[in-house]
Amino acid sequence: MTSRVAAPTAVRAAGALVALEGLAGVVFVVALVVRALTGAPEPGKVFGEAAYFSVLTAGVIAVAVGLVLSKRWARTPVVVIQLLLLGVAWYAFGPSHQYLYGGLMAVYCLAPLVLLFTAPAKDWAMGIGEYADAGADD
Repeated sequence: MTSRVAAPTAVRAAGALVALEGLAGVVFVVALVVRALTGAPEPGKVFGEAAYFSVLTAGVIAVAVGLVLSKRWARTPVVVIQLLLLGVAWYAFGPSHQYLYGGLMAVYCLAPLVLLFTAPAKDWAMGIGEYADAGADD
């Protein structure tokens, strides 16, 4: 039986940042449900949208918890999520001309990426150095 080694602080910080994105998703889903209940023109479509975003939000929260709990499997989905959200930030910045929102979103999405590609985080993800036996039971 191997002992579990906690992920580096950078990985857990990235997990916390992604958890805040998940919280924003929860707020959005609640807003959609409230909109549907308070007289949206087609409430069925709004409930469907809320269901769709609740599934996406659950995935974001799951990988955030995974990073905070030092699970290696969560790193790749977090990287993919941040890259997808960078595309959203680009669209907000460029074609939508929402420069402030797009810039702030891009900086926020880059933060977990930078944290997940620091040297200790990469060593942890590859299971080398002091993190060599950390993922045996992941």
